[in-house]
Amino acid sequence: MAQQDLVIGGIAIKPGQRLTLDLPMASLYSHAPMSLPLQVIHSKRDGPRLFVSAAIHGDEINGVEIIRRLLRLPLLNKLRGTLLAVPIVNVYGFVNGSRYLPDRRDLNRSFPGSDKGSMAARLAGLFLDEIVTRSNYGIDLHTGAIHRENLPQIRANLDDPETARIASAFHVPVLLNSDLRDGSLREVAAEHGIPILLYEAGEALRFNESAIRAGVKGIVAVMRSIGMLPATSRARQPSEPLVARASSWVRAGRSGILRITSPLGARVRRDEVIGIISDPFGQMELEVKSNCSGIIIGRTNLPLVNEGEALFHIARFDSVRIAESTVEAFQADELFVDPTLDEEPPIV
Repeated sequence: MAQQDLVIGGIAIKPGQRLTLDLPMASLYSHAPMSLPLQVIHSKRDGPRLFVSAAIHGDEINGVEIIRRLLRLPLLNKLRGTLLAVPIVNVYGFVNGSRYLPDRRDLNRSFPGSDKGSMAARLAGLFLDEIVTRSNYGIDLHTGAIHRENLPQIRANLDDPETARIASAFHVPVLLNSDLRDGSLREVAAEHGIPILLYEAGEALRFNESAIRAGVKGIVAVMRSIGMLPATSRARQPSEPLVARASSWVRAGRSGILRITSPLGARVRRDEVIGIISDPFGQMELEVKSNCSGIIIGRTNLPLVNEGEALFHIARFDSVRIAESTVEAFQADELFVDPTLDEEPPIV
């Protein structure tokens, strides 16, 4: 069945057309014009519409590279349906290397937005009206905050069967059932009945090759699972991800210099020492202990810590040993080179 024209920003995209658009946004006070960049691949063949977005937080740049690689894949010549790729949503924050907009608002707490509201609300409303509501599915790409790194993971409403299905297809070691937050993109997408995944991996303002590669593979796997791309005949089947229904933060008991002794993806037991905080002279040392059994899915990368700061993010699992095996299987699978996805030299 053939598709119909798709209209975005008042521009009609015809079936079979690949078009880059610039949706006008509020200009800067310097009079410099600003726009939201978007590329649409509108296949002649009918199928789902998927949006893939990155840099809703302007300093989270891993997703920008993931989308760039995705758009270069020859595999997209076999696309059914429509792909809406938005590599930089928070353009204002991106050009300043900042998580926030110039008004210091968090775009991911500003949905559904309003064309008469703040700068953040206006951008949120534009993104929602022109992209999100025109889609059947969504994948939003994130990283940890500045100086914080996340193990590749999916956060989603796993109580929704279709969301849980595509989350499992993404092929990351950990799926975290995450509550919807007021004003978030996930909340407003759920209100419109659009299954959406939030992919977390890596650290703000840095490229992480394994996180980027896992992101590209995951998006392609989801596109296969919803019928946008042909099913794979790959003999190797990825291990099943583990679902975490809860997670905990371990915080600094006092200020000092942190020495981390447990890496991302490590299996930890309750009360296990995972770091040590000391003063510059080594006269004071405080052991940092895990407050639960699970897998480390996030951690600080900055050794200088203040009392009360979040140091480690631990996903709780009933069977920690099985969880560790799943992470190890995922990390081993990263070595597998798929000629359809890994055509570029890695970032080192």
